[in-house]
Amino acid sequence: MVKVGETVPDFEATAYFPEKDEIGKLRFSDYRGKWVVLAFYPADFTFVCPTELEELAAHYEEFKKEGAEIISVSTDTAYVHKAWHDTSPGIRKIKYPMLADPAGKVSRLFGTYIEDEGLSWRATFIIDPDGKVVHMEMHDLSIGRSAREILRRLRASKYVRENPGKVCPASWEPGREALEVSLDLVGKL
Repeated sequence: MVKVGETVPDFEATAYFPEKDEIGKLRFSDYRGKWVVLAFYPADFTFVCPTELEELAAHYEEFKKEGAEIISVSTDTAYVHKAWHDTSPGIRKIKYPMLADPAGKVSRLFGTYIEDEGLSWRATFIIDPDGKVVHMEMHDLSIGRSAREILRRLRASKYVRENPGKVCPASWEPGREALEVSLDLVGKL
């Protein structure tokens, strides 16, 4: 299982690419040099999942402005992704790749696979341009994520990468003051 601080090994999987309306291969190595947000979810044609994926779609341009690509991942096939995209008004808004993981290989790589159900936990990974995991979150299937919070965490991750020696306090947003790593701060915050 890939963890925070580790580099994601290259993998290849089939995906549905809504912008091109085609099914093809997605190679993780093709995203080197970009930030990547992997959004694992259990299944298409469900309840919470479309609300999350639609919200990510609504913020997709903001992610792209940050130099990031979103890739959603479920254990459905690429054909199911296409059918869902073609029939759901909310999912039709998606332009980012929808990775298909019917054998659970990618989900197992990231530790999100639920063996007894053949589904993935709801999980988010932020991966830096070098392929290193800088953020991971996994939780119960009944709780949806916030695209704004994922975007905030991406921006914070970018900031600390671009500003060595700086760290972001709780709820940090761009434009707010970051902290300088210093022993002088210990016990004074």
